[in-house]
Parts: sequence; structure tokens; C-alpha cells
Amino acid sequence: MILLCGIRLRAAHRSRPLSLFAGFVFSFVLMSTAWGGVFTDPEQAREYPGFAYQGEYRGTLYPDDPEKRTEAGLQVAVIGENRFRARSYQGGLPGEPGWSDEGARELEGKLEDHVLVLKGTEGDLRFRHVLNRFTALDESNRYRGHLEPVRRESSSLGMEPPAEAIVLFDGTGLDRWTGTAEMTDDGLLREGATTADAYGDIRLHVEARLPFMPEAPGQSRANSGIYLQNRYEVQILDSFAQAAKVNGNASLYRESSPLVNASYPPLTWQTYDVWFRAPRFDEGGNKTENARVTAYLNGALVQDDVELEKGTGRGGTREEIPEGQLYLQDHGDPVRFQHIWLVEEEYAPPGTDRLEVEAPE
Repeated sequence: MILLCGIRLRAAHRSRPLSLFAGFVFSFVLMSTAWGGVFTDPEQAREYPGFAYQGEYRGTLYPDDPEKRTEAGLQVAVIGENRFRARSYQGGLPGEPGWSDEGARELEGKLEDHVLVLKGTEGDLRFRHVLNRFTALDESNRYRGHLEPVRRESSSLGMEPPAEAIVLFDGTGLDRWTGTAEMTDDGLLREGATTADAYGDIRLHVEARLPFMPEAPGQSRANSGIYLQNRYEVQILDSFAQAAKVNGNASLYRESSPLVNASYPPLTWQTYDVWFRAPRFDEGGNKTENARVTAYLNGALVQDDVELEKGTGRGGTREEIPEGQLYLQDHGDPVRFQHIWLVEEEYAPPGTDRLEVEAPE
């Protein structure tokens, strides 16, 4: 048996009347289209100026002493025409062994004489994109290392469901979903789907691809969510190249920030592996224990046995129940899903900071 740890490398029902819900979704669709482009296809996204620069980079830097080289990571996101947001890290990229968020630097970038230049505050290194890699320079324009592009893939992407799993979606049909669920022409599940059955304690595997929405800000940027029992939301959001936030990707919405922002760039398949313990009730219907959630994003632990006193966000307005349906939130953005399965089992998360996955025999 081979264990692959962490990340391997490769060079809710709608509770409101339909009229109100339709108006809510329609408003978000208008907002999404107003941001200047929504791309669900990587080939089409390449037509957007700057898309080619977006992604992750890794390399070696020696800011002070050439003999003291350090591993470093860089994430670059497009936030508009000739506008870039970036974040640099020590020790590698978020979620990798040895990486650190301490000393992370926020950078902004634009094209200068057809060369992308990323700059931070005074005294920080700046990065120039030349020959498909970033070169680091100090204030005196001295070379301080370089970073090469990398493409990461989650260790649990395409993970085979256990024999006892309930396969909710594999591209062959919608039998496990209510009549509102829809598939795309290429066999993916659209946002807005609700499971036909209700569940209590589960282990859940979801694979999602977020659209590229370069000019959309904040919560309007590829927003969806995995609503456990239609009450507890594991947020889905394009939070790439940002610090972890309480309403960011893989947060328990507005209740618990992820331990690390392990997000990949949009249009990359991302995995959400969730262990959920439903709240407990006595014979009189009184709650005796709160719900608990452990979650991994792209193989990295992001929620560590978090106790929730109530639902998250709007889910907090709904009465808690022992069993409920799974809902993939429709927030007006075209988030797509593949390979969704769950196991009804006693709550027993791995208890490690990196998800271990058995390689197929």
C-alpha cells in the first residue's frame, strides 16, 4: 500500500418562496455578468489579458546571503485587465510541508514595457516575469533568485469511493438529486443541486471547478458552498493568492477561518473532503451536542474538529435537525462539480494535518 500525503505535484433546500429565490439568483447573475467576463473553459480563459501569468511558482531565494538560500513560493492572480494580486511565501506553497505563512508578503502587479512586475512595500523583493519564470530583484536591482511555474494536483482528486460509499454524482445521471439538479453538456453537475435523501453523520468527498472571474470582487468571485444538512456551509470561493479569511474558500462561513488557504487557481479542480458529525438530540427533541466538522481542502487540513453551536450564515436561521439534505449553493456563479460521494459512518476524522490517500492497486 502506497500512501500519498497531502498534495502531489505535476511540471440545502431553498427555504424561501420560488419567486424570491429566483429574484435573488437573477440579481447575482446580473452582478456576475457585469464584472467583465466569466470563464468556465480554460481554453476560452486564455483569451483574457494576463491569464497566462496566473498560477503558482516555486523556487529558491537568497535575499541577504547567497549561502543562505531558502525555498519560496509565489501565487499570482488576475484581478482585472493589467491588474494582478500576488502573495509570496517562505518554505514553499500553502499546504506543503515546510511552508510558512509567517513573513508572507502581499504584492501588486502590472505590465511594464510588456513585462509583468510584482511589487510589495518598500524594502521587499520585486519579481519580474521573464522567459516563463519570475526573477527576484532587490532595491539595488541585484539578482536574488527565481521561481518556476508549477501545477499542483490534490492527492484526493479522483479518489475511488469506498465499497460502502453512496455515489451521489459521477457524470452518468442525477438519480441521487431532486428534480432541480442539472447537468452540463459535458457531464458536470451545476450549482444549485439538492440531494434527494437526508443524512446524519457522513464522510463527504466533493470535487469542484471554480470559474475564472477576473474582474469580480470578494464574495462575487466564483461563490458557491457545500451546505451540510442545508445548514452548515463549507464555503466555496475563489480566494486564490489571499490570506485565509472567515468567509473565504473552505471557511465554515463566518464561523471559522481555514487553518491555511490551500486554494488553487480558478479553473483547476479542487477537492473538499469533509467529516461531519450531526447534532445530537434527546427523546424530547432537545439538542444535547453540537455539530462538528473536520475538512481538508486539496489535501491540507483546513478545519480541525470545529464545533458549531448553530448553522452558518443563513443556515443559522433554520432549526437544527438530526438528518438533512446536502445542498450545493447557487450563488449565481457557474461552479461545476464532478465525483461526489459520501459514506454514512461514525464521525472519525483522520486527525492529521495532511490527508493520506491510498493509491489505486
